[in-house]
Amino acid sequence: MKVDTLNHPTSKNYIAGQFKDHDYKKMDVFSPLDGTVISTVPLSDNKALEEAVAAAQKAFPAWSALTMKERVQIFFKFRTLLEENIDELTEIVHIENGKIRSEAKAEVLKGIELCEFACSMPQLINDQIQEVSQGVECRTSHHPLGIVASITPFNFPFMVPLWTMPNAIALGNCMIMKPSELVPLSVQRIAELLKEAGLPDGVFNIVNGDKVIVEAICDHPAIEAVSFVGSTRVAKIVYKRATSNLKRCVALGGAKNHLIVLPDAHLEMAATNIAASMAGCAGQRCMAASAMVGVGNIDHIVKRLCEVARDIVPGSSLGSVISKEAKERIERYITEAEAAGAKVLVDGRNAVVEGKEGGYYVAPTVIDHVTPDMAIAKEEVFGPVLAIMRTNDIDEAIRIENSSNYGNASSVFTQNGGMARYVMDRVSAGMVGVNIGVPVPREPFSFGGWNESKFGVSDITGHSSVHFWTKLKKTTTKWNPEAFTNWMS
Repeated sequence: MKVDTLNHPTSKNYIAGQFKDHDYKKMDVFSPLDGTVISTVPLSDNKALEEAVAAAQKAFPAWSALTMKERVQIFFKFRTLLEENIDELTEIVHIENGKIRSEAKAEVLKGIELCEFACSMPQLINDQIQEVSQGVECRTSHHPLGIVASITPFNFPFMVPLWTMPNAIALGNCMIMKPSELVPLSVQRIAELLKEAGLPDGVFNIVNGDKVIVEAICDHPAIEAVSFVGSTRVAKIVYKRATSNLKRCVALGGAKNHLIVLPDAHLEMAATNIAASMAGCAGQRCMAASAMVGVGNIDHIVKRLCEVARDIVPGSSLGSVISKEAKERIERYITEAEAAGAKVLVDGRNAVVEGKEGGYYVAPTVIDHVTPDMAIAKEEVFGPVLAIMRTNDIDEAIRIENSSNYGNASSVFTQNGGMARYVMDRVSAGMVGVNIGVPVPREPFSFGGWNESKFGVSDITGHSSVHFWTKLKKTTTKWNPEAFTNWMS
């Protein structure tokens, strides 16, 4: 699937190394850039999943029998192919997700970085061995689970699949991936490049569809583990359903990330970082700044923030949101907040990009004097919208942050190190930043929040993902018959 033929390609399931043209009902896939149809995606049923599971089961014995060093050779080749095709991959993300090209390229580069981490697995994972008694040794070793599944979202159609697939497969598992039906093209190209890199058929499979496939994945007895990234509402359902079927599951949900801003914050750094955090990827990321709590007089920062926000132009420096429904929902939040007494300082409603009048655009929006009880202060808007709340007390600001059901990320903007530490130690969030609008950890550190932003233990990224994608075997050996005899004998 090359970019120059990216006109209405048909997305297909990918099973046992082949794209399957199953006779399922097709759903149109729209580019949010201009509202045009760019593909169709099959709404598969359990039959397709059964076929994918069978292919993975067939591939698993040979794939898992390879040493990890042998398995990661595929990902060295895959990484090279990603670099060679970076312009094409960038264009696919741009077209199907609506990100501006610089953001789409950054997403692909992050995917390459994730692939590099998988390539380093043989150096990162070392079995432990110790002589625990005279002539007796204990050893641990990591073993693949078998067949695993990954359910990925629309907002990062290239990066999130590479959160899970390289690590899980390098560790010896075979994977079934269910991409968002809104953005099926990036994962399809990933499959093609994996095959070109030499990945054996059946190790990686794609089953497209909607909630029918999600439920089937959660229920299938041969699937040992499920990762999910999406909304909190669905993350709860997936986690409960998968674990009730005795599977491992990590389900990453939504967020309502708060930035606590103090008057001494560096003016330019705070304003530009906050604006970028709020508007980057059109606000469609679970690490976006969506709520700001100003402590004391921060009017000078708000003024500069608004100036920066007005310079972010839809269609040029700001991408589209994913759908018409998303645009309407985001704008409804703004209108309701305004009606409740909040003041819209920068209004992004009714944005139109010339030549792309059918696209789904919301311009950056800054709303001041929001109160904590407003929906826009509590709920995930998932758009380029910043709700500003005010207080004169740092502890009250922390209480506002910690009252959220979510707990993905939080940041504090200040030049006072002691105050930064005070906030860092007290906010209820899994990822915390200081003077950073998007405190995303990089490998080998894992990604994951607290509270209703994450369900399950361990992680699907970073070094701790090893514990999620493998099971531990402990071996005790004794070869010396003359060794001292004790309770271990």
